[in-house]
Amino acid sequence: MFKLTGKIISSIFTLGLIILLVGFFIVKKFTDSDKVFDKNEKSGNYITVIRVVDGDTFELENKERVRLLGIDTPEKYESKKLDKDAESSGMDKKTIKKLGQLASDYVKGFVEGNKVRLERDPTNEDKDRYGRLLRYVYLEDGTCVNAKIVQDGYAQVYESFPITKMDEFRKLQREARENNRGLWGPVEGLKQFK
Repeated sequence: MFKLTGKIISSIFTLGLIILLVGFFIVKKFTDSDKVFDKNEKSGNYITVIRVVDGDTFELENKERVRLLGIDTPEKYESKKLDKDAESSGMDKKTIKKLGQLASDYVKGFVEGNKVRLERDPTNEDKDRYGRLLRYVYLEDGTCVNAKIVQDGYAQVYESFPITKMDEFRKLQREARENNRGLWGPVEGLKQFK
């Protein structure tokens, strides 16, 4: 057996304390950014949307970006997603970009510059791979922005990840399509999805 001396015990204790402190600061770093949003979401606090990036992504006054859960608007920028959407839909990229601009303009008209409340979905991640918060977004009058965009025909239901409002969004999309709302209706000069 080897004998533990005071110096060895002191070194082990110091090393353990250092590991504990480093672990604490690493955990704190990853959780601090969520505290502001957890507080806002739980207390019903509102934050201003300073810019609509596209139909399903906003920038907030604190510079965080939010990706609306459960919906997908057409792309308005050149990207790999635009290429993929053109291939899967059979539409040309110019048409998709035009629809994306129409969706973005529509959303900008009632969201940009307004205060919103963010809400997490317990079945989904906190952020996507781009660091955007994944949220349902509510206007001060209680309107769920995600649902309104689908209901008015400017987004499709994004079904790649489960959300608690999936059935509600599917119903709204079906009604929008049946009633030719928004991009489901005729858009002058464009032949789009049906």
